Amino acid sequence: MKYQSSKNSNIRVGIIGGGIGGATIALRLSEQGANVVLFEKESSLVNGPPMCHLHAGGNLYREISDQQCIDLLKQSISTARLYRDAIDYRPTIVAVPTTDNGHPSDVIDRLKVLQTEYAKLIAADSKNQVLGPASQYFKLYDREAVEELTKHPTPAKPESPDQWMIAFAKHVDLNQLKFPLILVQEYGISVFRLAAITSLTLEKRTNCQLLTNTQVSSVTQSKHDSTWTIEAKKAGETHTVEVDYLINACGFRTGTIDDMVGLRPKRMVEFKAAYISHWSSHQNNWPEIIFYGARGTKNGMTQLTPYPNGYFQIHAMTPDVTLFEDGLVSSELESAQPQLPIKFITKVDKKWDPETVNSRTTKAINKVAGFMPSFGNATVGGPPMFGAQQIPGVDSTLRVADVSFGHDRYARCEIVKASSALPAANTIINHLVEHDMLHEGKAQITASPESLTEIEISQRAENLAIERNFPKDLAGRTKPSS
Repeated sequence: MKYQSSKNSNIRVGIIGGGIGGATIALRLSEQGANVVLFEKESSLVNGPPMCHLHAGGNLYREISDQQCIDLLKQSISTARLYRDAIDYRPTIVAVPTTDNGHPSDVIDRLKVLQTEYAKLIAADSKNQVLGPASQYFKLYDREAVEELTKHPTPAKPESPDQWMIAFAKHVDLNQLKFPLILVQEYGISVFRLAAITSLTLEKRTNCQLLTNTQVSSVTQSKHDSTWTIEAKKAGETHTVEVDYLINACGFRTGTIDDMVGLRPKRMVEFKAAYISHWSSHQNNWPEIIFYGARGTKNGMTQLTPYPNGYFQIHAMTPDVTLFEDGLVSSELESAQPQLPIKFITKVDKKWDPETVNSRTTKAINKVAGFMPSFGNATVGGPPMFGAQQIPGVDSTLRVADVSFGHDRYARCEIVKASSALPAANTIINHLVEHDMLHEGKAQITASPESLTEIEISQRAENLAIERNFPKDLAGRTKPSS
């Protein structure tokens, strides 16, 4: 079967990969009038590595530069404006354990820089105030203040910074932490609501064709006019699509398309997993909690992400929880695609051994319980959230990347974090405008692309969670204060 784009648009674009990068690029290009065909091998959009926060300021990474943190702040604000209905409006508590070599002052100095940058962004455009007022971007708590909060009742719906601290104050072992503690307006983001918003929007656009359950088998470029022919298989049938421009947004499999094109850029791929727990006795709203630690050690950073009705997602950057031995690989000379060991490809294909799920989830729960003893009552709450993350180049600490152009009429989306997806899309739009291939393009930040109702988004998000075998509660969120 042969698909042919209509002739009333500026350009025909093929996008391979329907993760957050490919889906966002499809949204922005179709918004500008381009004719888009989006290929995704899964049955729905925005699968892949677990995501749960904006990374507004890079507060989870002490090892990255201040400039990367500023870039992440700007990107996260743009993402929150575009996908406002996917944002989980709850803050994050950052704590430095006594076992850690760092000190809260290391983080505080950076937060002051970010606070200044955030204030500048708001001054330039008031719509950038998506993380609350700049003056309240973060707040410090000494031990006396935290102990005082334990005397207050735990609110069902926290609204102020102090109220968000109460549940944590009552359950954490304060003797294990250095002070002050930090509460920062680092919000969450729902992968299921992102998937719902992008799918619902693109399904409504007549100039965007979604081909899910479709595996691209080859791409070839015409020597005559530089157009691309994409061959893909869907339900056993081969489909052919001709486009003017090709965008590789395949996530950790980006190298497979580079190989077809004949390019060999260096990149890394890392397999990671997060674990779903259920703490049934604690169903009030919680903040996200970060206990800092040295990555790859037994005291690696621990991250507790809350969802409605007592569900929590756990990352622990230790070898026996989130990280895996041989889970970080680099590309070789003969291929642009780093080769993960087969044991990880099996997991990517959703074939987890139940014993491994129970063992690693239990270890994740115990890691949190080391700081919050009562969390030891939590149980396995669902399958792991997992995936492989691409990192362009050879620096495994890189967290900010977007697009590279290494071939005629070919763009490679190389985002590491979800918040980089919109900048990547705008970079491609600007590139196409500069090369006279898109005549109506104008890179801008828009609100949610189409008028979607909360019922539409919630129902689709819950259905996607269930289809992927997760509790539907993981599609919920804390709504912004009125």
